[in-house]
Amino acid sequence: MIETADPILASLNADETIAFYTEKLGFTLVANWDGYLIFSKDKIQIHLWPCSDIEIPKATGCFLHVTEVDQLYAQYEPLGLVHPNGKLAVKPWRMKQFSVLDNNGNIIHFGEALK
Repeated sequence: MIETADPILASLNADETIAFYTEKLGFTLVANWDGYLIFSKDKIQIHLWPCSDIEIPKATGCFLHVTEVDQLYAQYEPLGLVHPNGKLAVKPWRMKQFSVLDNNGNIIHFGEALK
């Protein structure tokens, strides 16, 4: 039975990505193998591979299932991290969610299932 999945996104600059994920999003850097980065927060990990093509992160992203999405939004929104088209909203697929673009251009959706 599948229990978890770890998204793998593109990183254009390891140092800038480490700063963004740790200082802005509050993740912990777990590993850095020649620019292949692994971050953790709560029960998930996000991996980022070194990439030099600036177009790739513009076409990739992930969806993180969260609890207390309102609190997370309140934490990220004042920092200017929320995508202008990704404000907190209830979606037709019964998720309350918002979106962040990371420093590379990857989109990260944070969503909480509605009961």
